[in-house]
Amino acid sequence: MLYDITIPAYRNGLRALSAQLGKALAWGEENGVGELQFIAARLAPDMFPLAAQVRFSCLQAMQSPTRLGAMGAPAFTEDATDFAGLQAQIAETLAWLDTVDAAMIDGDPARPVGFDLPNGMAFDMTAETYVRDWAQPQFYFHLVAAYAVLRHMGVPLGKGDYVGYMMQYLRPGTVPAG
Repeated sequence: MLYDITIPAYRNGLRALSAQLGKALAWGEENGVGELQFIAARLAPDMFPLAAQVRFSCLQAMQSPTRLGAMGAPAFTEDATDFAGLQAQIAETLAWLDTVDAAMIDGDPARPVGFDLPNGMAFDMTAETYVRDWAQPQFYFHLVAAYAVLRHMGVPLGKGDYVGYMMQYLRPGTVPAG
């Protein structure tokens, strides 16, 4: 159960982010917005820039499986400095997610999970509450922040760019005309 609500969601989100970055790069070339402008862009002065949002999206996708027992996650200690680096982080994360064993993640949903934050706060919860109340919200926060930075910079993204993977579930004959 925990595997099914984490790993596929992380894959979907990171693939969508990769496509958004591709669209942003093409749009930037056409509209005079350089990679460095995107990399450094942020929504507010006290928020992390796009490069950090992408790195954090990747780290969050790896952190929950690791806390639930997976091993060998790559370590990204630096923000990427160009779009190739952003895409490489996403690709490396996706490749690692493909190695995660569902049995390792699922285990006992009531098993304890504890973690400390750099500011000294510490949390103790079950694996299930960890996934529901921490891991998923953290992943989506950084994913949405990256999307929002790109929109803020003018990239013409829409909901379809964020949840394009939903098209595989589209009921035939239900696409609006026009």
